[in-house]
Amino acid sequence: MACDLWLVPLVDVLCHSPDNPFAEEISAYDKALTASGLPPVPVFGYMPGLSGDVAPVAGFDYDALHLLRRAYLLHLCGLAVTPVDELGSDYEQLLEMFEPTARQSHLVWHYDHAGAYVPVDFPAPLSTDELLEGGGPLGSSHGLLRDLRTVAPALGIDPANPPPAPAPPPRPPGLEEPAVPVPYQEGPFARERHVWLGLHAAATRSLGQGSMIMFS
Repeated sequence: MACDLWLVPLVDVLCHSPDNPFAEEISAYDKALTASGLPPVPVFGYMPGLSGDVAPVAGFDYDALHLLRRAYLLHLCGLAVTPVDELGSDYEQLLEMFEPTARQSHLVWHYDHAGAYVPVDFPAPLSTDELLEGGGPLGSSHGLLRDLRTVAPALGIDPANPPPAPAPPPRPPGLEEPAVPVPYQEGPFARERHVWLGLHAAATRSLGQGSMIMFS
């Protein structure tokens, strides 16, 4: 099934609007952040070139996302990062064996169909009852970028000079609709690299523009 990433500009024209569609989510994120001694979700003043428009930034399928997470866990735990054609039971075994490590990862410990990353730096994903009832653990865009840079060499990517990101999907697919077919690059980690590039584009734009990354 398809997984989409959207950028939500954290600008006052959207966040302070009475019609803000993300008001409940941001309120829950603020509670989780402040309960951990962190600043709330930042809201930026309007600047030319910015607006409150929400836009897609990347799209891929769930299995490809889990393949990237598998590669990250293997790499972080000092195991050989080997390519596979399909997601097998070894990923679930990795999550069970290295759960404490997985819980510290913004890339791994996050829902793949809901939830958000915010441009606030904190070491591990935040989980509260309210968050888990809604979109799942809250991630940090800073933390996501660190995780991506960690796994990049295992996928043959130079994190300091990555290839161009793939174009975002032309339209959001339906909930049960497969991801829009994309031409993968050649190589054993083509699907992992595709997701890595999409997430990297989202994380860098989140930090550069002051945006929130939303899964859908």
